[in-house]
Amino acid sequence: METNLRPLTLGEILDRTAQLYRTHFWLLAGIAAVYSGAILLLSLVQIGIQEFLRMEHLERYVLLLSAIGIVVQLFISFLVGGIAVAANNRAVGWVHLGEPATIRGAYASILPRTGRYIWLMTIIYFVLWTPLVLAYGGYIAMIYFWIRPARGALKNLANSTAADQQALLMMGLATFMFALVCVVGLAYAVVMGLRYSLAIAACVVENLKARDGIRRSVELSKGSRGRIFALALLVIVIQVGMVLITQMFFIVMSFRHGELSAGARVLQQVVAFVTNTFIGPMYATGLTLFYYDQRVRKEGYDIEWMMQAAGLTEAADQGQNTDSPPPDLLALPSEMGAPAAQNSVRDIRSTHD
Repeated sequence: METNLRPLTLGEILDRTAQLYRTHFWLLAGIAAVYSGAILLLSLVQIGIQEFLRMEHLERYVLLLSAIGIVVQLFISFLVGGIAVAANNRAVGWVHLGEPATIRGAYASILPRTGRYIWLMTIIYFVLWTPLVLAYGGYIAMIYFWIRPARGALKNLANSTAADQQALLMMGLATFMFALVCVVGLAYAVVMGLRYSLAIAACVVENLKARDGIRRSVELSKGSRGRIFALALLVIVIQVGMVLITQMFFIVMSFRHGELSAGARVLQQVVAFVTNTFIGPMYATGLTLFYYDQRVRKEGYDIEWMMQAAGLTEAADQGQNTDSPPPDLLALPSEMGAPAAQNSVRDIRSTHD
């Protein structure tokens, strides 16, 4: 059984990510298509309802519908996106270890623990974005109290009262503080996101609970967070470039003709579906490779895998569906209740190196 378990440099991980993406494109794209398809379906339903309201001369409800649609879409994106990422981790793990993988098998192996992955993502999102949400709420509250007098001061600076000018000054100060807090909050989110970046892969591969997966990610990611950040930047550049290329036509049309027609909006959503399906698996695939690379570096997992493949250790029962690919034998030495096993693996690795 051919595998690629060895310590990899950042360039090798990027090359391996590209290789997996090329050779297993339909597998990874098929997994991502579930998420992209759900978003496409919601968008098409929203467009249909908007057009119905316009035909019935109920345009006043279109804005409310759009706001509700955004909330629903965010919620569905969170749920379906978490499931798709977990399925991607599962499939990439199988492929990276030289095992067969299918779209059905990947989803079948993670669906019984869907609640666990959703809870894990909820914890991560709460930790990452709560500071920015609180900052935004505080800023809106401050603007609410000072926006009216400040608006009057802006309209007529010459005749504005001292109270108006003070309100204007306070609004400017609040805006400056909000921008500063956003920068700090964004930096905090990036740092915490790097700490938790391997949590989903750890939960999927090692069958860990949410909080255990987070602690596992914090430990495994040490020493490679800079490399993971570089991967994230590269993927962001690719995603932004793809979105600009595929959506530029619709952006230009909206500037020239105002609101797009129903047919143009449907076409825009179809193009977005293709784009999301194409770029969706990139980051999750790279993170899965980083997860295995860190286990190889920190725990000598390549030697452990060789021992398991040779039948020298008992395979860990993953409790997977019989329709899914074979278990990947990913039990940790600590999970097997044998601390000495990990030491022996490290000894073998030092000899092997």
